[in-house]
Amino acid sequence: MAQVKDSVITLERFGKGKTFQQYLESGIRNRELFEQNYTGLTVSPEQTERLKALAARPDGPQRVVVIGEDWCPDVYRGAGVAQKIADAAGIELRYFERDQNKDMIAEYLNNGEFESIPVLIFYDREQREIAHFIERPRLANEQIHLTREVLGDTSPEGIARKLGHEPTEEEIATARREARDKYLEWQKGETWAGWRVATVDEVIELLEAALA
Repeated sequence: MAQVKDSVITLERFGKGKTFQQYLESGIRNRELFEQNYTGLTVSPEQTERLKALAARPDGPQRVVVIGEDWCPDVYRGAGVAQKIADAAGIELRYFERDQNKDMIAEYLNNGEFESIPVLIFYDREQREIAHFIERPRLANEQIHLTREVLGDTSPEGIARKLGHEPTEEEIATARREARDKYLEWQKGETWAGWRVATVDEVIELLEAALA
């Protein structure tokens, strides 16, 4: 990935971010989901070996910044994965809320337009960017239709079609709550777990390619 020129994410700014544990303890929504996705991932010995080899290089990763928000499924999955990557590589991680750090996310707009999260940015000893990762791995993009199938159509029109009548506000709220519960249960399965593993693989590939 190309180095961002004159980035606002200086070494001093990095030091002002939260550790993963500090972020978990800061009163966030979905703390249990952040923790679930962290504990649910095991970085393989082969992945660990490659990450340690990268971090041991003079120009290898020493720090990672995560930009995200606590309401986003890609973030509560990806932030835990980022911390597991940091654990395996033996590097520091700091978390920054996107909406409180608009100057940061402005440097990493998805397709130059969207404030997609999470963003994972890896830096060398001199705080030079090595590579960055945005939102979700390729595998998740290929399989994202599965989430829509799990959730179903939770628009008022979609709920009306399912019920066979114009829904009340209470029926809309109930349908959406049931869809979210179904989605959260689905996240405990193999597909979601595969996306966590794919993120580790993709990050390793990005770093190895950048340092080749």
